[in-house]
Amino acid sequence: MKNITNFIIVTIAIITALIVGKGILIPFIFALIFWFLTREIRKTIYKIPFSKRFIPKWLSNVFVFTLIILAFGFISGIITSSITDLTESYSRYEPNIEKIINNLGAYFHVDIIKSVKSVIGDFNYGSFLGSIANGISGILGDTFMIIIYALFIILEEGSFIKKLRKIFIKDNQYNNVKGMLDKIENSISNYLRLKTYMSLLTGILSYIALIIVGVDSAPFWAFLIFLLNYIPTIGSLIATLFPAIFSLIQFGEFSPFIIVLLAVGLVQVIVGNIIEPRVFGKSLNLSPLVTILSLTIWGAIWGVTGMILSVPITVILMIIFSQIEKTRSIAMILSESGEIEALEKK
Repeated sequence: MKNITNFIIVTIAIITALIVGKGILIPFIFALIFWFLTREIRKTIYKIPFSKRFIPKWLSNVFVFTLIILAFGFISGIITSSITDLTESYSRYEPNIEKIINNLGAYFHVDIIKSVKSVIGDFNYGSFLGSIANGISGILGDTFMIIIYALFIILEEGSFIKKLRKIFIKDNQYNNVKGMLDKIENSISNYLRLKTYMSLLTGILSYIALIIVGVDSAPFWAFLIFLLNYIPTIGSLIATLFPAIFSLIQFGEFSPFIIVLLAVGLVQVIVGNIIEPRVFGKSLNLSPLVTILSLTIWGAIWGVTGMILSVPITVILMIIFSQIEKTRSIAMILSESGEIEALEKK
């Protein structure tokens, strides 16, 4: 009974700390992802023959860091411009809502205009897009802190191993801790790299489909699809519905809506159900049920950001649990097959 009480108290304390400290923790976690991305690009650079001889580590860090910041600034400019255009286009799209309501009433032969108007009347498209703009502005506002955190993580990278060696004097302790950290890095780097490739492919193909149909602000919707693709399961569904619903509002007709829904949905199916499983294989070894639960839990704690980070966080926990004898059973439950030996050999 005492153990259960302690577990409940510790769990409540951890959740409270995550909620209260999310303003600090979320930028720090994104800084860690930034660092992982920097290391992956650096590894790619050093695969070029003779690159290690002529390109020192500090120079590669400066180059990669600058490249990522420039890319982020370029994307931010496009997204901000697209949101501004969408917000200003409210007056142009508003009459299409009335047209959609009339078409629905005529199709179902039911007087649903009043009932739909009662819902639409409370929905302000302009304020909705404004809230999206504020949300993205908030993310952009954290960019400075993310960059500062990432910069100091990169600066600490060289001395971290030395500190680790001094903390764990015995070789077996140092090797165990160093091995666990290496497995965490490999798993998260592998996930982020492959997931980014898949999300980028999904975004590009969806962008082509949206351009062909003529959907306004296609770069914004393509970026949103790219971002939502990091959210397991429901991300692809939301990423398909958002541009499809917008096309309905933009054109005031159901044909573009159906075309966008089918085209973007087909891209999601091909990439998510055919290409992605072949690329990922069993690399993460996460139970599908655990994936959904972690999505729900982290989404409740940190919102959309928690959904995006749910899989990397769960992978980290599974690897840590697999290294501790008393928690190995938890790692087995989190895994898909219960075989954590393969995970330990990564």
